[in-house]
Amino acid sequence: MRKLERVTFTIEQLAVQLQALGVARGDVLVVHTSFKAVGSVENGPPGLIAALRCALGPDGTLVMPAMTDGESVFDPARTPTLDMGITAELFWRQPGVLRSTHPGASFAASGPLAERICAPQPLEPPHGADSPIGRVHDADGKVLLLGVSHSENTAVHLAEAIANVPYSIAHPTVVEIDGVAREVSIAESDCCCQGFKQLDAWLRERGAQREGTVGDATARLCSARAVVAAALERLRADPLVFLCAPDAGCEECTLARASIKPA
Repeated sequence: MRKLERVTFTIEQLAVQLQALGVARGDVLVVHTSFKAVGSVENGPPGLIAALRCALGPDGTLVMPAMTDGESVFDPARTPTLDMGITAELFWRQPGVLRSTHPGASFAASGPLAERICAPQPLEPPHGADSPIGRVHDADGKVLLLGVSHSENTAVHLAEAIANVPYSIAHPTVVEIDGVAREVSIAESDCCCQGFKQLDAWLRERGAQREGTVGDATARLCSARAVVAAALERLRADPLVFLCAPDAGCEECTLARASIKPA
């Protein structure tokens, strides 16, 4: 039996698929992606980045997470990302791409709004209103989930920050103060994030999520404002809606519940 040959998607094909999904020229687009899910692409991960740039055009702004482990002093020109995927790791290294300076929760951006999105931000909350994802939201940007689910969607953390959820985990992070490396604790709303997958149903109910295929990957496209609005509605009804049940055996959500201060 003959093996089926794996299709290699061209940059042009991917750009057409992205535009058919709803990515428009001039958009501000934050992308969370699994390159493995996309499949074989002309020129590999740089080809996928080129397709995203092509779909957005010269007036579009491309944004990707560039988060790190926080275990050493952060250098936006050198510190590698952690668990962001090969596409995001290569994107921030490309010429002309700016990277924000948060020691653990940086983003990278390229395009007309890159400087605004990557401007300095407070240490906490890392994904609050005055952060790269907050500025994408303010700019009425879109979120593209390419081969990943809403559990990777940073816009949901923005909703948690706006809702002032009662759980908060402090993460030790190395920063430079007066030329000396010191460890500080940065608090953020943290859990396993599996509960974020509920956004699929909430956004579909609102007709606020477009779904399709880009390459071999399942793709979801929605506005950051729609994500935040849908999440806020549920968080206001139940501030713990994203946490696993107490008996689920989820270590991260158990820690999140333990962090809640008594009323």
